[in-house]
Amino acid sequence: MELPQSFVQRMRGQLGADYIRFEQALQKPAPISIRLNKSKLPGQPNLPRVPWTETGYYLPERPQFTLDPRLHAGAYYVQEASSMFLEQALRQHLDLSQSLRILDLCGAPGGKSTHIASLISPDSLLVANEVIRSRAGILAENGTKWGSGNVVVTNNDPRDFNRLPEFFDVMVVDAPCSGEGMFRKDPQAMNEWSDENVNLCAQRQQRILMDVWNALRPGGLLIYSTCTWNLAENEQNIAWLAQQENAQPLSLKLDPAWGVEATSLDGVSGYRFYPHQVRGEGFFLSVIRKAGEYEAPQRSSKKKKYKLTHAGKKEKALVNDWLLEPERFAWVQYGEVISAIPENLFEEVDELYQNMHVIYAGTEIAEVNGKKLKPLQALALSQYLNQEAFRTEDLDLESALRYLRKEDIGISGNSNDWILLQFENQSLGWAKQVGNRLNNYYPKEWRIRMELPDKLAESLELCVKSD
Repeated sequence: MELPQSFVQRMRGQLGADYIRFEQALQKPAPISIRLNKSKLPGQPNLPRVPWTETGYYLPERPQFTLDPRLHAGAYYVQEASSMFLEQALRQHLDLSQSLRILDLCGAPGGKSTHIASLISPDSLLVANEVIRSRAGILAENGTKWGSGNVVVTNNDPRDFNRLPEFFDVMVVDAPCSGEGMFRKDPQAMNEWSDENVNLCAQRQQRILMDVWNALRPGGLLIYSTCTWNLAENEQNIAWLAQQENAQPLSLKLDPAWGVEATSLDGVSGYRFYPHQVRGEGFFLSVIRKAGEYEAPQRSSKKKKYKLTHAGKKEKALVNDWLLEPERFAWVQYGEVISAIPENLFEEVDELYQNMHVIYAGTEIAEVNGKKLKPLQALALSQYLNQEAFRTEDLDLESALRYLRKEDIGISGNSNDWILLQFENQSLGWAKQVGNRLNNYYPKEWRIRMELPDKLAESLELCVKSD
């Protein structure tokens, strides 16, 4: 790996005698880590733990993740270990049993969003945003697979959140950066790196922070992170914001065995991850609290106008038993789609629909087609799916992968049923049996495109398995 010369000079000054170990670490293969979805895969795998999170594990080497149906079912997420440190910021400074409104501003592809969704209470609301439309679609896909049901995916510029003043209790800003911490995983990041790009990124990060700041309530938390090591994009930016807004810097408790380096600049604490000190990639995180005391706005006595409408009684009766705990949900219809949104979040979700570009909200249950209802993919992957309401079929590995490739597969029987297809008890999606023919309803845009190897079992032997 031929590192940029000005980067080498800066890191030599930053690390001193440790620079040699740092450079040697960059020449080694990147570690592989995953984070389990405990609502779908509750067992304890026999794998080394990522120490700063309860659900992260290291794999001995990178398997063919694409060929594991459990990945497509949302049973786990492939995520870089250092970025899982977000869990510490949330656990140490929040009561996660309370109802919270959280914004993940730069959410794609979904690692931090699905992580947050696993940590917050079912009564909390997570808004996962992505400014680039194509990436917002990927974020929605990964959020749907995770199946939490209390997530709204939006596609907005940070400044758009000014329409929601003091709406959020917590903001997570994993800011677009120069990508220094990803050099060994992504050679393109190294090719695009320059001192000029670092400065441009730092300026853009400041603009993003100021654009979205008004949507954070007084007393709320901002968790800022990057995958880079320079001061301009990290300590200097967050210290600048804290000074601009008179925000309170917050610190985190560290286990020395983790190898995370604590830093400080103008009273602001930061936490750096170097590959020669931790089993992970480059990462930085800092936490500040917005000044002031939050006062909940008084509710107006005027009758509100809602953009969302409740599903009709007839449609609701047809889908009511498709979810566990149906009384927890408001059944709404937007266009031809019936969705389930936690009842206590109805007004907040409606406010998002009125002010933001919403890609996806809650759990899309069914599509109305005249008097018929078609169950949707999000229902199959929901953590609240009532499997007993449907006929289910467990597929072997080859059939599961052919289904995920949107190919024809055979199932015995002769009926006109919707069938919930599963692999090792993990729901994959729907098929419709019409006589002796089976129609594959797996989403076309999600399908596996790689060719299947001859020896499928060997391709899976390194993937996560719970005891």
